[in-house]
Amino acid sequence: MVMLRGFLVLTAFFVIGEALRVMLALPISGGVLGMILLTLLLMVRGSISDSLANASQALISVLVLLIMPGVVGVFFQADQFASEWLAIALALLAGTFLSVLTTLWVMQRAVAGRPKAGTGE
Repeated sequence: MVMLRGFLVLTAFFVIGEALRVMLALPISGGVLGMILLTLLLMVRGSISDSLANASQALISVLVLLIMPGVVGVFFQADQFASEWLAIALALLAGTFLSVLTTLWVMQRAVAGRPKAGTGE
């Protein structure tokens, strides 16, 4: 029951994001918009419920299955992207680089406030 409540929260934010996307004609996925809203809510609250944490952990374990349809779709449409290989390669490289930098920045901020191991603090 706890995990079901977490999935309900995730689904509700997906639906809210999709509704906003349609109403405002935004060029962004409803799922991404919903997750941005959920992230903002969690930042304001400062904590995450056990049900949402459990549901999210269950989804992370099958993340590859959630990504697979998009990868397969790109594979079957590869001939349409053939003339755009340079732009796609640059976007992938820039996206990967920015992801690594963002992860590094977040980790540095998260670790900066923690006492060092073995200092007795």
